[in-house]
Amino acid sequence: MKESNLKSPVFLVSSIFILLCVILGAVSPATFQRIATRLFSFTTDYFGWFYLLSVFVIAIFLIALAISKYGTVRLGGKDARPEFKFHSWIAMLFSAGLGIGLVFWGVAEPMSHFFNTPFRDVEPLSTDAARIAMGYAFFHWGVSQWSVFAIMGLVMAFMQFNKKKDLLMSTALEPVTGSNRVVKNTIDILAVIATVMGVATSIGLGVLQTNGGLHAVFGTPISVWVQLAIIGIMFVGYMASSTTGLHTGIRIFSNINMALAMLLLLFVFVTGPTVFILETFTLAIGDYLTHFIEYSLRMQPYVQGTWVKTWTIFYWAWAIAWSPFVGSFVARVSKGRTIREFVIGVLIIPPLISCFWIAVFGGSALYFDLNTGTNIAEAVNTDLTVALFQMLDQLPLTMVASIIGLLLIFTFLITSADSATYMMASMTSNGSLNPSNLMKVVWGVLMAAIASVLLFTGGLDALQTASLISALPFTIIVLLLIVSFVKMIKHEMVPISKKDIKRLKKMREYIENEKK
Repeated sequence: MKESNLKSPVFLVSSIFILLCVILGAVSPATFQRIATRLFSFTTDYFGWFYLLSVFVIAIFLIALAISKYGTVRLGGKDARPEFKFHSWIAMLFSAGLGIGLVFWGVAEPMSHFFNTPFRDVEPLSTDAARIAMGYAFFHWGVSQWSVFAIMGLVMAFMQFNKKKDLLMSTALEPVTGSNRVVKNTIDILAVIATVMGVATSIGLGVLQTNGGLHAVFGTPISVWVQLAIIGIMFVGYMASSTTGLHTGIRIFSNINMALAMLLLLFVFVTGPTVFILETFTLAIGDYLTHFIEYSLRMQPYVQGTWVKTWTIFYWAWAIAWSPFVGSFVARVSKGRTIREFVIGVLIIPPLISCFWIAVFGGSALYFDLNTGTNIAEAVNTDLTVALFQMLDQLPLTMVASIIGLLLIFTFLITSADSATYMMASMTSNGSLNPSNLMKVVWGVLMAAIASVLLFTGGLDALQTASLISALPFTIIVLLLIVSFVKMIKHEMVPISKKDIKRLKKMREYIENEKK
């Protein structure tokens, strides 16, 4: 590690902050949990509306940008052409669209909504509850969540390919905040902390689900000590992958990951209730589009409910905290695309893939509960981590499918964590695209440590709290990115459209005729 990186204020402050959280959680878990609970209540009670409005504004901005004249601007300049063919680009967006969160919630979320409905006047475990459960699950994994990733990826791609600058948040915000060193460092520190907490949340979810799967398949006890052992094994895997570089370890694990995901998806789709899955997918897409604005701005001030806080607000905060990681990946593979192509591709393809995943896995679970008398929803209400395996238990070759599921979760953990260590090392190395292995090790250790503390002090609740709290200041940064981007895009040369060319030709012909 270079000495300059060691002395970097961004690295020092962010790493020390995470280390202090780890120490507090390890030495006094009760105090850590008490502080986290208060912060969770404060954030959701006073700023839930802010999360909802912010994500809605981001989605509307991107749609407006795509249909505006600036939609023709290319990422990389007017002469840039896509680095990857369209089908390869789609495949990469596909891989970004799947993650450990989707594997965790693919069954757990719709079954949770089926058992505890989003609306008080809907009877739990009914056909109406099942329909609403799927529609709401599609909403949470649809355009809104991906708009957060898209704005981050768009700004990163524009800064890197058009402005030839680094990928630091502070650099992207210079048109708004200026180049004051203290301000820039503060922005980057907030970005690093938010991303670490977002990644730690995903790691924690994966570890919880791995423990639940081991319990369902092999009878391994569900225990925080088992979860810490899983983190230890995972740590060795993702550090080995991360330190070998993007084109070796990360690439190999990513390919294994996608193969396992496709294998499991195809298996459930074929052996499960295929027609029911397709009909559920179609109906839920319609419900999602119908209720998009209602769900986007839904609060509960009149009934004092907590459902929106527990679900939608958590999801948006998690997406915001996770956005630098996903955004950097999306940016990296999108050079040469027009802004219109980028926005349409990112806001449609990954959400559709995510929704189809939920329809296959969550739809199958709903079918079994509604038609064969299983009690998957009840089991999920008791323990979210066993959701996937409860559903797989209803299909043939249960043991084989469950083992594939476990391997998928574990490889997702490694691919997410190794890419995240690279991102953290880059963000705290002045945006370097080749951070040192020692810097990766430091962040790898800190991420594993904070995930362990969160699991030790509160499990799922602590993971949700970490995302919510860390994302709050970072949400302001994301909104400022929009303002900054608008300031920068105004100075870009906009390609002349075919309509404009025809109009100019007609004007020239008219002028020449007038002269005659």
